[in-house]
Amino acid sequence: MHLQAPDPMPVLPELTAESAAALTTPEIVWSSIAPALILILGGILLLTVVSLVRRTLPSWFHATWTVVVASGAIAATIPLWNRVQDEGPSSVMAGTVGLDGFSLFATGVIAASVLLGALLLEGYLRREDMVGPEWYVLMLLSASGGVVMASANDLIVLFLGLEILSVSVYVLAAMHMRRESSQEAGIKYFVMGAFSSAFLLYGIAFTYGATGSTNLADIQTFLADNVLVDDGLLLAGLALMLVGFGFKVAAVPFHMWAPDVYQGSPTPVTAFMAAAVKTAAFAGLLRVFVAAFGPTYRDEWIPMVAALAVLSLLVGAVMAIMQTNVKRMLAYSSISHAGFILLGVSAASDAGVAAALFYLLAYTFMVVGTFGVATLIGRTGDGRHDLADYRGLYRDRPGLALVLTVFLLAQAGIPLTGGFLAKFYVVGAVVDQGQYALAVIAMVSAVIAAYLYLKIIISMYFAAPEGAAEVQADVDEFAGPPVRIPAAAAVALAIALVGTVALGIVPGPATGLTNDATAELTSGG
Repeated sequence: MHLQAPDPMPVLPELTAESAAALTTPEIVWSSIAPALILILGGILLLTVVSLVRRTLPSWFHATWTVVVASGAIAATIPLWNRVQDEGPSSVMAGTVGLDGFSLFATGVIAASVLLGALLLEGYLRREDMVGPEWYVLMLLSASGGVVMASANDLIVLFLGLEILSVSVYVLAAMHMRRESSQEAGIKYFVMGAFSSAFLLYGIAFTYGATGSTNLADIQTFLADNVLVDDGLLLAGLALMLVGFGFKVAAVPFHMWAPDVYQGSPTPVTAFMAAAVKTAAFAGLLRVFVAAFGPTYRDEWIPMVAALAVLSLLVGAVMAIMQTNVKRMLAYSSISHAGFILLGVSAASDAGVAAALFYLLAYTFMVVGTFGVATLIGRTGDGRHDLADYRGLYRDRPGLALVLTVFLLAQAGIPLTGGFLAKFYVVGAVVDQGQYALAVIAMVSAVIAAYLYLKIIISMYFAAPEGAAEVQADVDEFAGPPVRIPAAAAVALAIALVGTVALGIVPGPATGLTNDATAELTSGG
């Protein structure tokens, strides 16, 4: 038997000064990523404190902690905003994370969604006898992923943020262990989310193959300095990334998961998903397509985004009016709203980006407020969400019926509400770009969707014909126990109501912020 001697050990190259410099890790300016750090550490510390304390902490402690952390994240954006306005945008962590007005504005909206969601969760968990810190920890971690998405200057960092955002929400959707529909929602969301992540990752890979980089600033520079003779690989990457984002924002035809997931998930979680997840996904979409590929490849991707906008506007509005479950109605309504925000994306201009950001801010207040009321009407078991459950609400809770009416009218685009100006701004942005057909379709869809909101309002105020005693008795019996409003939920509804009305009456401060919140890619750092 012949034995072959093993190969000699390879000689490692000598570590020179040049190679040592190449291995040096990038300098991290911790203050520049303070909002994301606050959200991440806030969630970890909450879990640590609860684990170390032997006695059971009161139910309000977890919500209070989360509200304080979210408020801290919002406060941390203020000095960063002032720095950006004074010194201009910059990038940190070797150019992978951008610090500009766009990312900071989106961060503030996401943190506000956490604050409102935590207030809604507090009473909901006590009512459902599921008090625990894990809900709030997952919400904070998910929000941190959204902040990373909004500030990503690199496609790999964006993908990591997307996964942190998504995995936490998958679990939140399935957390109501006594409702099979909740667990079903979690599984559906996970499966469809995995598909969307795969599409996005393949798109990133194709884009890297075509440009040789995943850094958005480098990609922008490469495309500006070079003309691709054969750009099929890059176009395929753009299409696949758009499919991935389309799933996350629930744009038609990638919306199939939204009605079932919105209906089955715990209602406060649905509110958080509709606000924070949508904001983060649109922030990533705007950053990649408008900021990175807008200057050079806008003519290639604008028709695709416009097609998604048209389908989302029409399908969302038409399907919404065909539903009898209010949460499914609002799910299709959110698809229609996604179509409006896509109008701002398709404008591919500073005005379009500003309009999309204003819409996301207004929508956060409107949708959290609407689902907040749905949380209360769902009562114990979170199962009373049929349109019939809203009949006669004005008699038992006239204040709650009035608040819901304001939120619904705002979503319909009635003047003196944030929803009206949000629609007005995005339609104006596409008109400025000469996309008149999109503007007409948007207005037609708004008229169709208005019927949906009127259906709910009519159900609240006109439960039965006057004098129909037997019918009214059936309504009272079907309505079940009275609607109780926890103090924390009342605070959340008040904040959402003030935000919705203030954006419609005094929009100046918000529009000033959105006009300054431009996405500017910088390399290095």
